[in-house]
Amino acid sequence: MSVVSRAASPARSKWMLGRIPLGLVMVLFALYFFIPVWWLLVAATKDAGTLYSSFSLWFAGPGRVMDNLRLTFSYENGIYLRWLANSVGYSVIGGAVSTILAAAAGYAFAKFEFRGRGFLFTLVLGGVLVPQAALVMPLFLMMSAAHLTDTYWAVLLPSFVNPFGVYLARIYVQSMVPDDLLNAARIDGASELRTFRSMVLPTLAPGLVTIFFFQAVAIWNNFFLSLVMLKSSSLYPVTLGLDILNGEIRTVGASPDLISIVMMGSLLSIVPLAAGFFALQKYWRPTLVGTGFNG
Repeated sequence: MSVVSRAASPARSKWMLGRIPLGLVMVLFALYFFIPVWWLLVAATKDAGTLYSSFSLWFAGPGRVMDNLRLTFSYENGIYLRWLANSVGYSVIGGAVSTILAAAAGYAFAKFEFRGRGFLFTLVLGGVLVPQAALVMPLFLMMSAAHLTDTYWAVLLPSFVNPFGVYLARIYVQSMVPDDLLNAARIDGASELRTFRSMVLPTLAPGLVTIFFFQAVAIWNNFFLSLVMLKSSSLYPVTLGLDILNGEIRTVGASPDLISIVMMGSLLSIVPLAAGFFALQKYWRPTLVGTGFNG
């Protein structure tokens, strides 16, 4: 046993030393993502004066958390809460509808044989490669022709299309929905719609949560689409509203309170995403590992 232990000890030490560079890289990446969030947390507790005069990565004495919250929620009769509600609505509604459509399309591509299936799926994959910003102007012209600009539909309708979600749904159906299950349902007389609703969707639940989360985050962060489509401030998502306020800070005679509002508003805007991440990660993390993206 002692000989084996002495032989294993250098091998284990070499293995541990080999992991040190990887650990350092992971620490650097963690700091890269954590420091901006920490700075935002600290900045949200300061006023305009202490924000620039104190150390940027630490609190400057007694904070102004409650004052900044009051300023943020009371600005222009609570317009910030309207922006936050708009973002939640755009993300939840757009994410839910796009998830159902992606699931139906992915199920069709995975389990049905029809002419042109490979070509159509190639087009879907091509849609994944097109930058979203490149589609904004064509979408604006389409919405303008339909008289839908400056409405909720101008943001929601483009959010219903999710090529990457179709790709993920096809992978999930192939790996999680066996043909025997579908054949058994058809033998029992279930229609295709009944089979999809009662058999496929429950089986795909963890994968659908993944698709929903990805799309909801993409909608929440889609600043450019809202900038082009919307003019009424009451329709703004929180990202666009905060950007408008940030632009007003640089104007002559702007209130110094705007800085506190932007900082606190930016901090509050990440709370729904963080809450959604921690609430849903138990579903999507094992699913991604389990499927392995073997399409």
